[in-house]
Amino acid sequence: MKVVALAGGVGGAKLVDGLADCLGASDLSVVVNTGDDFNFLGLRICPDLDTVCYTLAGIADPSTGWGRKDETWNALTTLEQLDAPAWFRLGDKDLGHHLDRTSCLFQGWSLSAVVEHFCQRFGIQTVILPMTDNEVATYVHTQDEKSLPFQEYFVHLRCEPKVKGFEFRGVEQSRPAPGVLTAIQEADCVIICPSNPWVSVTPILSVPGVRKALNEKLVVAVSPLIGGKAIKGPAAKMYTELGIEPSSVSVSRHYQGLISGILIDTEDEKDAKQISRLGIIPMMTNVFMRDSEDRKRLAIELLQFCESQLKGKNL
Repeated sequence: MKVVALAGGVGGAKLVDGLADCLGASDLSVVVNTGDDFNFLGLRICPDLDTVCYTLAGIADPSTGWGRKDETWNALTTLEQLDAPAWFRLGDKDLGHHLDRTSCLFQGWSLSAVVEHFCQRFGIQTVILPMTDNEVATYVHTQDEKSLPFQEYFVHLRCEPKVKGFEFRGVEQSRPAPGVLTAIQEADCVIICPSNPWVSVTPILSVPGVRKALNEKLVVAVSPLIGGKAIKGPAAKMYTELGIEPSSVSVSRHYQGLISGILIDTEDEKDAKQISRLGIIPMMTNVFMRDSEDRKRLAIELLQFCESQLKGKNL
């Protein structure tokens, strides 16, 4: 079974890691959010791409889920001594990756080519694709009438401002990166990972041509909320500030018209009937991924769910 996963953030990277354990390299493609990419200290930073790539390469920091394991912080210490911006924590190993990427982009490489280069050097066989090679910037509109670049909101201000909406600047003029539409067209199913629906998945869906391609496919999601709370990140906080109760029902509504099924945690069994009324089939399981065994277990259950959906579709 050929699968395309739409991913961003730590939750998305963990599920992708589980899927990669279950599927052959030629059977899994991952389309990654680039809306939170930005420039910092003259370097091009791609947080979601790096998190997915580091995780699949087995070099992600297991304590945080992002950054490199066994990291050192000499460059950051020097920046702090110089009273230079140091709010976005760049470890020394991580910094080497950003330096290489920025250099390649300056030489005229596409972002897709940079990602392919990294995957080759670090032995990642799964196909990793940025959602676009064009620059798209996520901005958070806050209730105090400010418009903040996503990393300013997410890292520098630690998600403290209350949100009232989101903007993906440049997305209307963007195009899917090479291979994205082909991967979707050739896939048997598309999986929306347990990533933040607002700022990790919606940017991917907003790239012209992507949603249209997905309309022809079986699409299944995994809820990033358990008991109305996000395992990691501000998704639940965003729902609340937008006047929407954070729940697996709200996540289902977010994707209504696109997905045919959704995995929700057993803690949210009470939501199953409401989700079914939306025309979406819910499946209950333990969605929380504590370790590599959990990642693989969830991936297996998800793939079995997709297979059952495909059989029902073909009857």
